[in-house]
Amino acid sequence: MAIRCVVLDFDGTFTDATAEGTPFVQHFRRRLSEVLGRDVMEAGWAQVEHEVATSSEEHGWEVGGRIVAPALADPYLLANFVARRLCDRLGVLPDKAERAKLLDTLYREAYAQVGMAFKPEAKEVLEALLDTGLPVHVVTNAHTDTVEAKLTKLAPRGRERLRVSGDARKFLIEDPATPDAVFSALSETTRAAPLVRPIHLRRGRYYEALRRIWDETDTSPETTLVAGDIYELDLAMPAALGASVQLVARANTLEYERQAIAALGSRGGMDPSLRAILPRLR
Repeated sequence: MAIRCVVLDFDGTFTDATAEGTPFVQHFRRRLSEVLGRDVMEAGWAQVEHEVATSSEEHGWEVGGRIVAPALADPYLLANFVARRLCDRLGVLPDKAERAKLLDTLYREAYAQVGMAFKPEAKEVLEALLDTGLPVHVVTNAHTDTVEAKLTKLAPRGRERLRVSGDARKFLIEDPATPDAVFSALSETTRAAPLVRPIHLRRGRYYEALRRIWDETDTSPETTLVAGDIYELDLAMPAALGASVQLVARANTLEYERQAIAALGSRGGMDPSLRAILPRLR
């Protein structure tokens, strides 16, 4: 079925997450040190980070008692995971709800420090996508205003037609505020070898953002291409709904992400370059 709508993730997909994430991590660690009353680097931050990066285990970002994304996918997820592991080891912030609220606050503070580092081909690809005349939407966990400002600075031709839906909270496993038959038909989880744990699909806030786009553009999952850099957060649910997906491969893309994309056949694609999105529209 022909593609009639394009949905794009933002951080790590059109941006260099490693370059942008450096000031984020520095601010996050500094503020966490202030909250805990001790230097987290001296308390073992680097050691925990090294253990996670070199372990054969599938470490993940846990929300509400469920792993919702791989911890190593980007600096933002890794900082959150290391902070939680370090708090466990230090025996601080034992109340999980209080800890989650604090880390969410620190995340938002630190994200305000993120710079602007678009991938070299980002402007070219955005312009090519907008030139197709198809509706092109960015759906991101980041704040709408922050992403809008970055895109305005990048200034791709046709920028006024590029829509942004921020605060998508793709990590929340919950029902949408207004249930419908399409979401209700989703399985709760799926599997992707060699990952042992399940991948949770029912991400209601993310679904609401996608449903608004489909309603506004008179399109459907089957006629949509979704591009993102983290399979579990960005692509697993859209793929389960019937969308075509493009994984913008990271340097550390995990084997289960590769296997999940391969299992989709013609509906799945993977390439480190954003330019690989364009042939999917033909």
